[in-house]
Amino acid sequence: MYAIFKREFLSYFRTPVGYVAMAIFTFISGFIFYSLFSTGVVNISEEIISLRALFIVIIPIITMGMFAEDRKRGTEVLYYANPVDLFSVVFSKFLAAILLCFVMFINVFIHIIVVAACGGEIGIGVFGSVLVFFFMAALFIAIGIFASVITDNQIISAILTFIFILVIQLMSMIGSYIGTFVSTIMAYMGLSNVTRQSAQSAVSGAISWFDPFAKTYEFRNGTFSVSALVFCLSFAIFFLYLSFRILEKKRWSQK
Repeated sequence: MYAIFKREFLSYFRTPVGYVAMAIFTFISGFIFYSLFSTGVVNISEEIISLRALFIVIIPIITMGMFAEDRKRGTEVLYYANPVDLFSVVFSKFLAAILLCFVMFINVFIHIIVVAACGGEIGIGVFGSVLVFFFMAALFIAIGIFASVITDNQIISAILTFIFILVIQLMSMIGSYIGTFVSTIMAYMGLSNVTRQSAQSAVSGAISWFDPFAKTYEFRNGTFSVSALVFCLSFAIFFLYLSFRILEKKRWSQK
């Protein structure tokens, strides 16, 4: 497991992938920090919350070649031919991507030190924002790994991951639109206004429940919710398990 983890992590720096991801993250985080610092009011939580929008770009970059590249090179067969636990393979690649995110995030830790050195306040909300960042990174990395497992092409893998994350980011908006659509259909059916409003609220709420951004929004204010973290962790494990099962099925199909 350690050998796979080490190989996967170092591979980010043997190819442009790791450098591109770090360059994008460093540039955007630096720009946000400078913009805040120039006003004289720096809220690190706001910076971290803003950086979560980068998942839609960063995660596809760092996960697109995890299994698609192995399949392209033909090295994937080594996982099937050797008595190695395939879940360890999936989890090792997952940890390597998490570590890369941590390396990228060092830039933000430097910003925190600068703010503290200048007499700025570092509240509990900053800790909450950092915690949420890595839990959501874990969720999206697991989704990216799943996309890489189900396709043979890195570009398609990146596009699928991009679409998955985009849909998740827009989940509350999608829920609102679908709720309005349901209400409109019920209006044509002649149902009462109260019934339509209840149905619209129920449908919108059910779809928005899957929005991790909405669940973790209050962390920036120091309001913690264990259920939100469990939500991210549970779905991360779910997608990792799906990836493992697909690989396991491919292993047996090789025989």
